[in-house]
Amino acid sequence: MAKDTEKLIRQLSLISYLMAERRPVTALDIKRDVEGYSGMNEDAFARRFYADRAELESLRIPLTVEKPIDGVAEQENYSLRPENFHLPAIAFTDAELAGLATALSLLDGEFAYAEPLRLALQQITWGRPSPLQAPDQRGVALGITASAGGYELSQRLVKIETAIFRNKTITFDYYTMERDEVGARKVNPYHLLYRGCQFYLLGYSHEREALRVFRLSRIRGKVAYATKAEHDFRRPADFDPRTYANRADWQFGESEGVAEIRVAERIAWQLDRHYGRYGEVREIEGGGDKLFVTDYSSTRQLIAWVLGLGENATMIGPSELVAELDRRVSLIVERHEQSPAGKGRPAPPPPPAQGARSTGAAAGARNEAAIRPERFARLVTLASILIQAGRSGRPLDQDDLTARLQITEAELREDIGVLNVVNFGGGSYVLYAEIDDDKRTVEVDPEPYSDNFARPARLLPVEAKALVAAIDLIGEHLPQGSLTSARAKIVAALGEDPMDQGLQVAHAGGDDSRISRVVSQAIRKRMLLELDYYKENEDEYSSRRVEPYALINGREGWYVAAYDPSKEDVRHFRLDRIRRAEVTNERFALREDVNPSADVDGWPRTGEVAASRSARVWISPERARWAREQRKVVTEYDDGAIAVELSFAGGDWLVREVLKEAGDAAVLEPDDIRAAVAEAAQALARKPAAV
Repeated sequence: MAKDTEKLIRQLSLISYLMAERRPVTALDIKRDVEGYSGMNEDAFARRFYADRAELESLRIPLTVEKPIDGVAEQENYSLRPENFHLPAIAFTDAELAGLATALSLLDGEFAYAEPLRLALQQITWGRPSPLQAPDQRGVALGITASAGGYELSQRLVKIETAIFRNKTITFDYYTMERDEVGARKVNPYHLLYRGCQFYLLGYSHEREALRVFRLSRIRGKVAYATKAEHDFRRPADFDPRTYANRADWQFGESEGVAEIRVAERIAWQLDRHYGRYGEVREIEGGGDKLFVTDYSSTRQLIAWVLGLGENATMIGPSELVAELDRRVSLIVERHEQSPAGKGRPAPPPPPAQGARSTGAAAGARNEAAIRPERFARLVTLASILIQAGRSGRPLDQDDLTARLQITEAELREDIGVLNVVNFGGGSYVLYAEIDDDKRTVEVDPEPYSDNFARPARLLPVEAKALVAAIDLIGEHLPQGSLTSARAKIVAALGEDPMDQGLQVAHAGGDDSRISRVVSQAIRKRMLLELDYYKENEDEYSSRRVEPYALINGREGWYVAAYDPSKEDVRHFRLDRIRRAEVTNERFALREDVNPSADVDGWPRTGEVAASRSARVWISPERARWAREQRKVVTEYDDGAIAVELSFAGGDWLVREVLKEAGDAAVLEPDDIRAAVAEAAQALARKPAAV
């Protein structure tokens, strides 16, 4: 029998024994009565028992140790309180259960934590209808699902996730974008951050002797443990991952200073709603303009954001930041009046992709999931399912069981074999189950069972993390109902927020929670929706009365897909650009020919729209490395610059995107867009300085 299997049998039998005894027992009792210990000598037992206790504690299943007054270790008494193993009952509403079921159905197969999410939902919905049945998903579609992004990236994520859990120092080679070089890194991994479709590692860098952020896609080769020790470090008590999840793009790194930006009244509501958490919004006397005061670490990133706001934003200070913005605006003008490109050649073909994105899984099929739950968690969940079936006197369908747990038939046989030998002492076994190959069912002996596994166990760390990460990823965007209340109940039952223990989900775009609740209500009730919508590229407002069909997320945030009768077509409105949304009293009938999520595999995931035109854009040598990660390179220049190809449907959008590059990009063709960028930059250069 494999060592891992022996360990699982010991640990499960230890839990069952301690729970059945309902009294403190000595180490000698455990050695004599618990499966797997009796054949060991004293030294081997001491080592194994200590290791098993430590591992159970790391799984949030701590044993209670009562020390004798004289301090003799051999006479320590051990027990397991039921509340340290069983999950408290959680009173979910039907709407919350429907929302959780929808979350799994939408994420299954494309979420890096999909498998532990399935087990977590099985546990927390104990005694209620299974959440694993696919619900009606009409009303929501996901373009961004926190997929790991291919096999190689998945393996890094698994290793880092395990290292965080075990407090293990790791080593890897890392490509540093700023210096364009690969170097060895030794890191104490503290936390994972999912932001902007990418996973990042937050950890202490031994080389820099400071906390650093590493993008997983820039790690080269394998991730390895630095030592063979059980634990290498302890995460600092004052480390708070939320400070990294709530930073603007211009705030990553050490602070360089404090900037002041005047924002025009026409978009001041966006400042209050979306950017206030990145700084301070102050009133300006004599008008509706606002002053935005924010720390910044990257001069270029902050200037790029200000330029993206066009004539609605003016840099006030400090003086060196104002001067740098002016320099970059002049650079935009210059590079569109003169050709920035030198001698170039066609770009070589791109390297093979790391891995194709999964498009979902057929029922019962095994996904290439990035994070697999500990087998311990799977066995505990399976035990509870089998006990429940045995007590009800019904066989379980083998195919349904493998699909629910996302395991193979061989794994199911192995797991049942392990559970059949788990006992709570004296030859009393927890359960006995047998697979009937002819009927393709699992028959469970209906004899009395230990109650130890007849109630849901506490969520193990990776399960809890998966569950709350899924809720945070989807947020307030389910027409079935908000998941916020379900999240609060889960955190209360767990006694801690799992997002403080290894993974943080940062949201793209601004805070659209209030708007999404209004839109969800209109979708659910099939009521017309009135919108006051800001078209950023045109810097205009429009009033729309639309038929809302679904909420869809994408690379830049969440959208409502709606049929616009005035346009006689489906339109997508970004929630963070909706100034006002109101549900009317007028119902609408669903149009059979409208499929609002039909293009979810297109621009929501890729960021590229179906376009009638294509542009060739020069990228400076200083920014070429970043552009290679995101764009199709068509030309390489001798000085290190590149040209990329961009598809676009509206010229205003492309003009705004080039302005956001802060002088590091210039349109080569078509000529009309090149001229439009020059004109927009000249208008910014002529704009009077704010007081």
